[in-house]
Amino acid sequence: MRAALRGAREVGFTVVSISISLVAVFTPILFMGGLVGRLFREFSVVLTTAVLVSMVVSLTTTPMMSAMLLRPIAHGDAAAAQAAKLGAGGLAGWWWRLLARVGDFWGRLLSGMQSGYAATLPVVLRHPRLTICSLLLVIAANVWMFVVVPKGFFPQQDTGVIMGGIRTDQSASFQAMQQKLRKLIDVIKADPAVQHVSGNINSGRGAGGGVFIALKPLAERKLDAMGVIARLRGKLVAEPGMQIFLQPAQDIMMGGRGSRSQYQYTLQADNLDDLRQWGRKLQRAVAANHLFKDVDSDIEERGLETMVKVDRDALARYGLTIKDVDAALGSAFGQSQASTIYQDKNQYHVVLEYGPDWLNGTDALGKVRLPGKDGLVPLLSVATIVPAFAPLSVAHQGQFAAVTISFNLAQGVSLSQAQAALAAIKAGLGMPSSVVSGFQGTAKMFSDTAGNQIVLVLAALAALYIVLGMLYESLIHPLTILSTLPSAGGGALLALMACGMEFSVIALIGVLLLCGIVKKNAIMMIDFALEAARTRNLPPDKAIYEACLLRFRPIMMTTAAAILGAVPLALGHGDGAEIRQPLGVTIVGGLLVSQVLTLYTTPVVYLCLDRLSRRFNQWRKNRRTLRQQGDNSLAEL
Repeated sequence: MRAALRGAREVGFTVVSISISLVAVFTPILFMGGLVGRLFREFSVVLTTAVLVSMVVSLTTTPMMSAMLLRPIAHGDAAAAQAAKLGAGGLAGWWWRLLARVGDFWGRLLSGMQSGYAATLPVVLRHPRLTICSLLLVIAANVWMFVVVPKGFFPQQDTGVIMGGIRTDQSASFQAMQQKLRKLIDVIKADPAVQHVSGNINSGRGAGGGVFIALKPLAERKLDAMGVIARLRGKLVAEPGMQIFLQPAQDIMMGGRGSRSQYQYTLQADNLDDLRQWGRKLQRAVAANHLFKDVDSDIEERGLETMVKVDRDALARYGLTIKDVDAALGSAFGQSQASTIYQDKNQYHVVLEYGPDWLNGTDALGKVRLPGKDGLVPLLSVATIVPAFAPLSVAHQGQFAAVTISFNLAQGVSLSQAQAALAAIKAGLGMPSSVVSGFQGTAKMFSDTAGNQIVLVLAALAALYIVLGMLYESLIHPLTILSTLPSAGGGALLALMACGMEFSVIALIGVLLLCGIVKKNAIMMIDFALEAARTRNLPPDKAIYEACLLRFRPIMMTTAAAILGAVPLALGHGDGAEIRQPLGVTIVGGLLVSQVLTLYTTPVVYLCLDRLSRRFNQWRKNRRTLRQQGDNSLAEL
């Protein structure tokens, strides 16, 4: 009971500081705008609520359970004997012996590490300038790595599903597209990684359709979705008059203009001819770059059009009008209800239209007859048929015509690299200022989020500094705690680069989590050092040295627990696990690197800032004394 009460008093303020500062880190996410803010607002609320509840439990329930349930701890042979008593034989005995051996091994490991730390820490404390320089190098490395690390929006997932958009010749008929679609599905079905395929032909913008490909489980196909797509591309280019654009389906898909590829870049202008000219130039330049795949555009101006030029004088001779021509063409190529057949239990609509045999041919218009005054009149006797090209659609964005270039990325290419390459391509083309361009959909949201990442991290640091300043009633000690964060950020970026991952929104959340987790090392040390200096009048160097040694075990144990909790995320497997892996990788990498560095840099920073604070206070005291002496001299005069 006494040990529980003493332990609760000793770590109470530490627990409060760690918990409140962790809540402060995630407060900026609550005010983050845009779709990303809406996505992670619930995450922030759940995490902060859990931390606050955990703080209450740690200060109340945990000391009570420690007082009631814990017993004196046996080590070595005594522990083995105790384990043998608890489970003399069978599975229970084996389990208790295993626990005893693991606990003994972990205790010896921590004791050995603590001895090594006690031997090396004085050497570091004797060289503060070298330690501060190493910390500055870590900060500079953070800036450099953040600039060079590939950046993306959300990680590319392998959900076991591939979506595909189909583009065929704009003048292709439904029947021709149907045959090509069957061939395409047969080719896809032959791939060993494919389980099911379905396809459709649409009548929307342009001629084309879509496919839905369900893959076999990853353990069976041994190849991720991007690898399957790369293999299918080589097989599907052999079909003439048809293009297919494949992309893996994602759990989180941000909207934009409908397109056959994942990312969109839109051009706008008030002159339609200039817009299409520069749209075609940009499409060719992007398609020639190896970073882009499945480059497409919504320029659709090659659809077949048949112009029926009517001779009005010939119409008048037969007693016909343009209305008669329009009605005859509507009856032939459209559908109109002629009558309804009623029966006892049902009714049937009679639809008037030409038969399929009359429509499937270039001479279909020659079969159209007009109701003249002396009988049926062939359409071609009063009209001339002229074939031509016509745009199937003209896309708009806002009030202006728009052309959208859509593209997928080559395997291993990040969205930030693609954006830089596209900007260079546009500058090389010399596009006029009258053509306005910009990213849309997912790429646009990535651009907006990338610009706010630095602001979000700085806001989290500012909130953390303010909260720590209020808790410690000091402007200096929060800086010591914040000095642990560069090593965590550097470790996270190093881990991402080593694993070949992008710095995505998920990795950003991991960095914010690190800001809340890593600072607990410094808080544990500084709390004990301040208490030792206040109650036992220890000098700062002895107080921080004793704090480092006494808090070494809890620091190592909490860090090991956090790393083990994040390892399953980093090693995630299964469909869609890619979206969770950056979170685990950033936490594991940041904790490993920061654990090594902060154990040595934090006490040095604490001593340097404490020395600086003492000098500043002495300067203020001397200035106050001089001012008081001056006031006394004036009073005497």
